[in-house]
Amino acid sequence: QVQLVESGGGLVQPGGSLRLSCAASGSIFSINTMGWYRQAPGKQRELVAARTSGGSGNYADFVKGRFTISRDIAKNTVYLQMNSLKPEDTAVYYCNYNDYSGPKSNYWGKGTLVTVSS
Repeated sequence: QVQLVESGGGLVQPGGSLRLSCAASGSIFSINTMGWYRQAPGKQRELVAARTSGGSGNYADFVKGRFTISRDIAKNTVYLQMNSLKPEDTAVYYCNYNDYSGPKSNYWGKGTLVTVSS
């Protein structure tokens, strides 16, 4: 099993920045993908950004140029640097881990709330 603990959410004004962190612990496989999803009230959970252990990554179109995902493999930690935040970025942000080891290999954190408001 894998446990994910997110931190770094909070209240920020439009145009501001936040940095989210997610630390994974437990049975971590060397080949895996970690990333961030978000969910606003009444909306579906959507991909924000993800990166594999090999370095390949992808971003949602609405965050390209503003958000950066990075990983510290040795610490089993993934970060999301969020710049130029907009009110529409307000959501609960969830950390995700998947190591493709079986049907129950996908894990989620409890989420951290990001609120962008004046």
